[in-house]
Amino acid sequence: MAHHRVANQVRILKNRLLMLLMSVSVLAQAQTTSDAFLPGDLLPDAPELAPRGRFAVGVRTLKLVHKAQLDVLHTKDGTSPTYDRPLTVEVWYPALIPAGKAQLVTYEEVLGRANDPKRPLVPFTFGGRALREAEPDPAGGNPAGGAYPLVIVSHGYPGSRLLLTYLTENLASKGYVVVAIDHTESTYRDLSGFPSTLLNRSLDDLFVLNEMARLGAKNANNFLAGLVNADNTALIGYSMGGYGALNVMGAGYSAQAVKFFGQLANGSTALQTRTLSDPGFKASLDSRIKVMVAFAPWGMERGVWDAEGLAGLTRPSLFIAGSKDDVSGYEKGIKAIYEGAVNADRYLLTYVNARHNVAPNPPPAATLKPGQPLDDYQHFSEPAWNERRINNINQHFVTAFLGLHLKGLDYAKYLTLPENANDSPWNGFKPRTSVGLEMRHAKP
Repeated sequence: MAHHRVANQVRILKNRLLMLLMSVSVLAQAQTTSDAFLPGDLLPDAPELAPRGRFAVGVRTLKLVHKAQLDVLHTKDGTSPTYDRPLTVEVWYPALIPAGKAQLVTYEEVLGRANDPKRPLVPFTFGGRALREAEPDPAGGNPAGGAYPLVIVSHGYPGSRLLLTYLTENLASKGYVVVAIDHTESTYRDLSGFPSTLLNRSLDDLFVLNEMARLGAKNANNFLAGLVNADNTALIGYSMGGYGALNVMGAGYSAQAVKFFGQLANGSTALQTRTLSDPGFKASLDSRIKVMVAFAPWGMERGVWDAEGLAGLTRPSLFIAGSKDDVSGYEKGIKAIYEGAVNADRYLLTYVNARHNVAPNPPPAATLKPGQPLDDYQHFSEPAWNERRINNINQHFVTAFLGLHLKGLDYAKYLTLPENANDSPWNGFKPRTSVGLEMRHAKP
């Protein structure tokens, strides 16, 4: 009898321990998802347009294939074979969240570089505020009427489609369909030769625009059917993404860029098709893309554009840069692009004393682990700025710029500002919080 009593007590203790462990697990999960600070969450001093909009957010992954593309990484004697180029994209969109479902998602990413033995790929996860595979919110819920405007996002080299989730989720919550591209041969997982990035950035952007238009057609057999208006598109690019975005918007590459490309790609002249002198270049410019946001665009210091090429940019553009950018350059790099784009209505937002990382999510927790290479942390970090604050400021200004041009909202006051925020407070910022920023504006 005593044996049975002891056995029962052991079972009771085991059950209680199991319940305790389950409670701890649930609590830990809550603290690392709903209660934790996730990319894009607001700091107390976030500017006025940084908060999320009225829409819940869904997210899905799509696999696309761009057929018969030049494989410039296998060029021999100037001739390249072709291949079917796979492109994975992530799509965020206004969504309906069922009762009892949390608007939370776990993203899977890696640190390191695919082609660097000293920086092996290290998987990690981080959270976001969206629901995987959620049902779309019908476009009729859009206050502007019709389908939602499209935003295409292009990452750096290397990078991934998940590098700017603080911004992609935020824009989707404000009534945009946002698609971010994994540029093949340019991500952490598959990083390969630079010529692929130099050629394919603009081509990938245009292909994804066409695919989103196809998938968003009213009669399409797809969750995007009737949801997205590809005729009202913005293009956002960071670093090499900005390099490609400028070209898509009309800034044809220079003869020097073609020569540089040929030196890297075994004599290939494929980049010639993206220059102003090529007969097909102007025909490729797509009027469906209305505006561009270019974070720290690369290339000007390498002679990728000349005055004639930059003059080809004619659509409204927002440039965002750090005044100490040591990758793309500032005075002779990003600022020179802004000054040379004489035919565009353009803005230049500058983070004073920031370097190159003015676009990505904050450094993930995985970069803080002992023994992790410093380069992984510095791929995200800004030495003189709080990255979460940069994220909030970017949310504010990108919202203002896209809202003004794609939705006709009365947001000009958030962009028409004194050049130096240290001299006079800026609209939309709490007292004493716009310090360290500059905004320039020039018209054609």
